[in-house]
Amino acid sequence: MNRQVLALVLIILVGGCTGGSNEKPTPEQVQAIAVDAYIYGFQMVMNYKTMYQYAVDTENPDYKGPFNELACEARLFTPDDRAVVTPNADTPYCMFWMDLRAEPLVLSVPEMDDERYYSFQLIDLYTHNFAYVGTLTTGNTAGRYLLVGPGWDGETPAGIMGVIRSETDFIFNVTRTQLFGPDDLPKVKSIQAQYDLVPLSAFLGDPAPEAASLPTFPEWVEGSQFDERFFSYLDFVMDLLEKPGPGEDALWRDLARLDIGPDKTFRLDTLADEHVAALRAGVEEAFAAMEAFIASHASDPLISGKVFGTREFLSESARKNYQLDKPDMLRAIAAHMGLYGNSAAEATYPTFLVDADGEPLDGSGHAYTMTFPDGELPPVKAFWSLTLYDGKTQLFIENPLDRYLLSSGMLDQFKREADGALVLHVGRESPGEALEANWLPAPDGPFYLVMRLYGPEKAALEGRWTPPAVDKAD
Repeated sequence: MNRQVLALVLIILVGGCTGGSNEKPTPEQVQAIAVDAYIYGFQMVMNYKTMYQYAVDTENPDYKGPFNELACEARLFTPDDRAVVTPNADTPYCMFWMDLRAEPLVLSVPEMDDERYYSFQLIDLYTHNFAYVGTLTTGNTAGRYLLVGPGWDGETPAGIMGVIRSETDFIFNVTRTQLFGPDDLPKVKSIQAQYDLVPLSAFLGDPAPEAASLPTFPEWVEGSQFDERFFSYLDFVMDLLEKPGPGEDALWRDLARLDIGPDKTFRLDTLADEHVAALRAGVEEAFAAMEAFIASHASDPLISGKVFGTREFLSESARKNYQLDKPDMLRAIAAHMGLYGNSAAEATYPTFLVDADGEPLDGSGHAYTMTFPDGELPPVKAFWSLTLYDGKTQLFIENPLDRYLLSSGMLDQFKREADGALVLHVGRESPGEALEANWLPAPDGPFYLVMRLYGPEKAALEGRWTPPAVDKAD
């Protein structure tokens, strides 16, 4: 073969391997990529929304503080808290973002009363719950833990009980400290004041390394997660990730064709109208697929235990429970149903979208009951609760009792049936003064219920105990 022929063959071979990625995609290809990308990145974009509101936008009412600073509140969430959907009202929160690029951080926790539950839920940019510090994992003894990013390879200093590694440099934390009642708020505040977070250099008494410069964070515009503007935020988050995770290379190559990803500059205003329309159509198709997935599993009260966890857990759950070859859909619908849900071993969230007849829960037409026969309350190591959320906003509703949940901490107040059963009443109107302690107020419209089992026993994790159905009371 002469040199000219060999050169021609090489050009054909190389062009055949890379030419597809350089060709301008058709609108049909753009839409197909958009569908996969939306399901892949929905939870990351919703995670970015929290990052921006909690750690970047100092004018936001939900602003908590800068990166690497603890932010705790000894109060319970109300209908005015709108940044995170499906929040809880069991445990006052500490919520803060961390940046591990310059150096690790040392997290210190105090000794805790034996009966009090607490947890630090550590969440990466993918929204994986990659680790926990707390009652059910590290115990209620005092301790110090080193939080490190993917590139750290230093030595573990003395006094550190464990090294916790994240696959992303930016991580979010949700701390939950159990509240035993309104009178317990001062004690919770005292406990929160004993949590501590310092850079490793400060812990060692060494000079601090040069700080990593913060990127230019795009302003969050509410509603962008549901149209073509979504991809601008996905482009930014992929810059923070820097490289694809396991099994993501092909999608990242496809996204690069749309100028999305590291070393790319995605700009909606430079795209042809037909490509913008294709992105919008892809978002609509993907979101419809997410809602269809949720609807098809609406009758499974144990779904939460299958869609929150580590990367490894979600990959296995996708294959085992849903015959999916990757966990993208699970992460997406988990973020849509309730961002930052706990892993199953920490807490499960039996969720009720429909009643016992398979009809959506709606306070405008019905009142409902949930009955626990005597001796069949939720089996937990810590505690349980039942919380109601507005079906439209996914937030708490204003009600005359300022009551958003019923819980095991209220067992002494509940009225029991003659046979010992506990009947909880859910509805727009009070079931009467005698049963008002058992009443969870509902809106004049759609709603859903989430049961939280903190420290679920094996019977609950394995489905040998399942929560009762929600029955119409009228």
